[in-house]
Amino acid sequence: MPLKKKDIRALTKEQLRDFFVSQGDKAFRGNQVYEWLWGKSLHTFDDMTNISKATREMLEENFVINHVEVDSMQRSNDGTIKNGIRLHDGLIVESVLIPTDTRTTACVSSQVGCSLDCKFCATARLKRMRNLNPDEIYDQVVAIDKQSRLYHQRKLSNIVFMGMGEPLMNYNNVLKAIDKITSPEGLGMSAKRITLSTSGVPKMIKKMADDEVKFNLAVSLHSAIDEVRTSIMPFNATFPLEDLADSLKYWYAKTKRKVTYEYVVWDGINDRKEDIKALVDFCKIIPAKVNLIEYNPIDDGEFQQASSRAIDSYISNLEMNDIVVNVRRSRGKDIDAACGQLANKS
Repeated sequence: MPLKKKDIRALTKEQLRDFFVSQGDKAFRGNQVYEWLWGKSLHTFDDMTNISKATREMLEENFVINHVEVDSMQRSNDGTIKNGIRLHDGLIVESVLIPTDTRTTACVSSQVGCSLDCKFCATARLKRMRNLNPDEIYDQVVAIDKQSRLYHQRKLSNIVFMGMGEPLMNYNNVLKAIDKITSPEGLGMSAKRITLSTSGVPKMIKKMADDEVKFNLAVSLHSAIDEVRTSIMPFNATFPLEDLADSLKYWYAKTKRKVTYEYVVWDGINDRKEDIKALVDFCKIIPAKVNLIEYNPIDDGEFQQASSRAIDSYISNLEMNDIVVNVRRSRGKDIDAACGQLANKS
């Protein structure tokens, strides 16, 4: 039985250099290959033109490049693009390009399926199959950057980890991917243009603060009352709001960076006066801003968009308390690409 080849992108630059030395070659050959793999996002050894044919054949014998493929692409009326991304083992995740007048944002996935059980989210209905590797996350960004240049004549400006999966449940791989995305040897993007969105895993939020990450933090909050939040996000029973608040205080003390709360208002679920007051109080724990997100139904009617009166009430109460609030109109609804709709219908 032939030996399974190792994915070459699992090696660090130092390991690549060591490999070439072990083959009787020069260490700098590792630098050349690393540049092809990451800086140029190359998917075949054959195209590494500054390396001899014999060396390319040797690499082919020892390694694979487990790159992703855009398996399907849907374009929305508003310019949003949803990709079905096929991984090397045949599994599919989804990623989205969201354009506005001033920016293009990549919404990327971190897991196949999801570890959590939010009732309003289509992705949560898929069982978690596995975590994505750093290169699989990186490849999604590369693919969306190409689409941004092709369809919107500008390079990708922002990245949000709001696709399929809970990024903090795949912490190490997500951080390695962001490291590559922000590295001058990778895509060279600024960490300030990257936002990691979590449903709130307190010990991992503290770990991020300890690791002195430079990217932004968003929390999918949706209620600041424990009973309500647990009814829509059952894992809140394990990670209650008191623990979440404690971790966010720790985050702010360490990073001095405000957090964004992602918040959907549903009819009859979190649209009462006490819901609004609880959110206002929660926003006073550390400096924060709120994104009120338009809800995108996923089928069964249990969750319905709240009335515009309820949304206006949230806005006026938050603004009265000097809390910055933005209303996020959903994009890509006609292709099931909007928030909470990524369900792998393919």
